[in-house]
Amino acid sequence: MPTKLAKIRQRYRRTGEAAAEQATSIDPDKQTEVEPTGTPGAAAFFDIDNTVMHGSSMFHFARGAASHGLIDGGDIARFAIAQLRFSLLGGENMDEMAEAVEAGLSFVKGRSVSEIVGLGEEVFDDTISDKMWTGTISLAQKHLDAGEPVWLVSATPVEIGKILAERLGFTGALGTVAETVDGHYTGHLVGYPLHGQSKAEAVRALARRENYILSECWAYSDSANDLPMLTTVGHPVAVNPDSDLKEQARDNSWPIYNFRGKRTAKRAGVSAAVFAGLVAAGTAAGVAAGRRR
Repeated sequence: MPTKLAKIRQRYRRTGEAAAEQATSIDPDKQTEVEPTGTPGAAAFFDIDNTVMHGSSMFHFARGAASHGLIDGGDIARFAIAQLRFSLLGGENMDEMAEAVEAGLSFVKGRSVSEIVGLGEEVFDDTISDKMWTGTISLAQKHLDAGEPVWLVSATPVEIGKILAERLGFTGALGTVAETVDGHYTGHLVGYPLHGQSKAEAVRALARRENYILSECWAYSDSANDLPMLTTVGHPVAVNPDSDLKEQARDNSWPIYNFRGKRTAKRAGVSAAVFAGLVAAGTAAGVAAGRRR
């Protein structure tokens, strides 16, 4: 009988394999083809939120869904509370994190994948495209110019990650995989959210599929939550790091890049307060909607 720890590790591996399987389905015609001149077997893996772009990609997606009338007050409340739970848990309980993500994405249940992808493309063009960190994009471009594949790795749904990768000219994306049946979402995840150890498993699984040499690969992130991924490769890099990651980077002599200005850092603090307000407002809207019913 497998122990609880063995079951958790098995689910991490399943999550990573599912992410790698989905990642390899990127349309080759949308990938950037460059003659390799870099290190053989090398690839670069970039976290998305606060590494490649300002803020949360899922938050912007939810705003877009609301503007298109796909979610109501109750959905907004559930999404906001789920995002807050996800942030506070910080990887301590992956089962609870999975529940939080499923609750936040409950509005896609029963909807077609093509509908959600179409929405994601509109949201990118309308809202997300101008939120990229140009410094991070330049780092990624150096790998692309050398013919080294560049992958996004994020807890955001893989469909959103793929859109970002395609728009930025990257190789592909590893992301949280939502279960589908006959092209429609069931409302459940395949394994865990792609967070913490799951990211490391996904990178390893993709490396096996693509014959990457992990000791020659690079990984970029802003968060200590991504230490499992960063320590899986030979070249970890801290981008806009939180205090814990900055300390780890300094202790291990990893490169550190900070593309945030003082004004940006101040806005980040304001955004946290605004997010808390959205939680309260969304909850109130959900209650009001329930009363009207």
